[in-house]
Amino acid sequence: MKKFYLVVNPKGGAKKGLEILKKVRPIFENSGAQIDVLETEYAGHAEEYAKKMDYKGYDGFCAIGGDGTMHEVINGMLKREDGQMLPIGLITGGTGNAFMHDLECLDPIESVERIMKGHLRPVDIARVDANGQLFYAFNIIGWGMVTDATSLAEKLRWLGEARYNIGAIYEVIKSKKRISKLIIDNEEIIEDFVFIIACNTIHTGKAMKIAPLAKVDDGKIDIVIVRKASRVQLLKLFPKLFTGEHIDSPLVEYDQIESFSIVPEETSDITIDGELIGQTPINVQLESQKINVLV
Repeated sequence: MKKFYLVVNPKGGAKKGLEILKKVRPIFENSGAQIDVLETEYAGHAEEYAKKMDYKGYDGFCAIGGDGTMHEVINGMLKREDGQMLPIGLITGGTGNAFMHDLECLDPIESVERIMKGHLRPVDIARVDANGQLFYAFNIIGWGMVTDATSLAEKLRWLGEARYNIGAIYEVIKSKKRISKLIIDNEEIIEDFVFIIACNTIHTGKAMKIAPLAKVDDGKIDIVIVRKASRVQLLKLFPKLFTGEHIDSPLVEYDQIESFSIVPEETSDITIDGELIGQTPINVQLESQKINVLV
C-alpha cells in the first residue's frame, strides 16, 4: 500500500481546499493508497510540515494548492536537518498555478491520477541567497518593477485580479530609477533596469508567458532583462508578456544561465515564486534536477 502525506489549506488560495479534498480522496482510496491529511492553520505551516514530518514509510508528500503552497513544501523539504526527501505531488487548487500550467495539468482529479501512476519528473531548483537569507525557488525570482507592482497590488486587493495590471501600469508611469549591478557569468553590468526576472517555468501567475523557452529540468534558468525605456515603449511591451512575444522586442534581453547576482544601489524587495519575500543583494545558483515531482 502506498502512503502519502496530503497538505490542505482550508482557507487559502481559491478557498476550495476542502472541496477538492472531498473529490480526490476517493481516487486515492480506490487505488489502495493511504493518505494522512495535514490541515494548515497559518502562513508557513505547510513548510513546517514538510520540514518536520517523519518521512519513513511514505511514498510522497502531496499538497492541494498553487505555486505558494508548492514553494512552502519545497523550502521545508530542502531545509530538513536529516536531508531526507520525498517525491512531491501538487494537486491543482491555487489562485496562481504557473507550475501546473507548464505540466499541462490544471484539473485536480487528473493531478491525483498522475500521482497514483508514480511517474517521477526531476525539477531544477534555484538556491537564492537573499541578503543572508536562504530561499529555494522553483518558479520565479523577480526584482524591480515586477516586485514593486506586486507590492502595490497587495494594497489594492479590493480591485480583484485587475490590481496586478493596474499596479504594473502605475509603475510604468511612475518611471522609478533602479540602478543596479547585474552579474552574469562573472560579467558585470551596471545600468538603470526596469526589471529583471529569472524563470524556471514558462508561466508566471495566471498564465503570463514570461519565459516561453523555459524548461523545468534543463539545468538552466531563463533570465529576462528589461533596461530603461520610455513609458510608451514599456506600455506597448506589457501586453506581450502574456503571449511570450516580448522576447522578440529590442527592449528585452533573454538568456539561459546557471547563476547570477543582483546588487542594487539601494536595498530593495524581491519576489520569489510569487511571494514578496527577501531583499537584495541576491546571489542565485541553479541546482539541476534537485527534486522529483509526481506527474
